[in-house]
Amino acid sequence: MDKLCHSSFTVLAFPCNQFGREDPEKDHETLNVLKFVRPGGDFVPRFPVFGKIEVNGEKEHPLYTFLKVSCPFVNPMIGDGARLHWSPLKVSDVRWNFEKFLVDVDGQPLRRYDIDTPFDTIENDILTLQRLKG
Repeated sequence: MDKLCHSSFTVLAFPCNQFGREDPEKDHETLNVLKFVRPGGDFVPRFPVFGKIEVNGEKEHPLYTFLKVSCPFVNPMIGDGARLHWSPLKVSDVRWNFEKFLVDVDGQPLRRYDIDTPFDTIENDILTLQRLKG
């Protein structure tokens, strides 16, 4: 990530409590949770962290509807239904926290990443996109 901190690239974080109810805090508590609990260690994000939204189900945010229509799903396994807190379940749903989308400067979604995608892969895609759009 440090390679990208002086570029036009940015991360946009959208907390969501639909995955195992792991993010129950209120919006105003999110930064303190990041700093002191998870990941902790005085972590302070260098990117915008928005208010909590739903990324799946009947109340999914329109941004995620757009992202999911624009980029095919990356993992055919839906996971443990007891830990997924939305309905209805769809094959295109975000599977777990930290699934990522790469969007260009024009707002066009380009790629979707599973939670297990190595950051080096994502970083290389970002650097390639910057060279192409540069």
